[in-house]
Amino acid sequence: MTFVLEEFHRNISDEALTADLVRVSQELAKKQITFRDYNQSGKYHSSTVAARFGSWHGALEKAGLDRTIDRNIPTEDLFRNIVEVWSRLGRQPKTRDLSGEVSKFSSSTYAYRFGSWRDALRKFVEWANDQNIPVEAREQSEVQSRKTPRNVNWRLRAQVLMRDEAKCRLCGTTPSNGAKLQVDHVIPWSKGGETMLTNLQILCEQCNIGKGDLS
Repeated sequence: MTFVLEEFHRNISDEALTADLVRVSQELAKKQITFRDYNQSGKYHSSTVAARFGSWHGALEKAGLDRTIDRNIPTEDLFRNIVEVWSRLGRQPKTRDLSGEVSKFSSSTYAYRFGSWRDALRKFVEWANDQNIPVEAREQSEVQSRKTPRNVNWRLRAQVLMRDEAKCRLCGTTPSNGAKLQVDHVIPWSKGGETMLTNLQILCEQCNIGKGDLS
């Protein structure tokens, strides 16, 4: 028996990878192909394709194919993605914003779950403003006398982001200027500040570092 190395695909061109995606799509007569479809019929491996284009969805878009829909994504994961996209853009996301690398999920994923992107945003706002959602459990290492945990949960992040209009409270910069936004405790948690809306604010990374240096 002779042992041989598997073919090495690092130097395959982008064009060759996308062309093979299109070939598999045509052979299967499917505009939407999953990574499992491709692993069964493709010349390369889906991980090679996904790594080249940043994600499997990114590869499909590059090849002009429809993004596949995962119908089993937890609703909270979809809402967390909205928070992340909103933070990166510095504004309320639009449908077109979900077609690039900014979003983990496509607009069709939200439309399938909620009926439309607009309805998804409505549900997201209801979720963010729901006062009946219990506070996340504290970690064992936290001081038991504190009313709130140190970590800011996703619902609170959404509330702070919308209230502060996705811009730094100190310098006013936004992601459109290249800023990375962070949620900060006005009174540091280590100094008695609680994790509640009135004690949280949006700061850009630079202002947050500067504030830390003054603490």
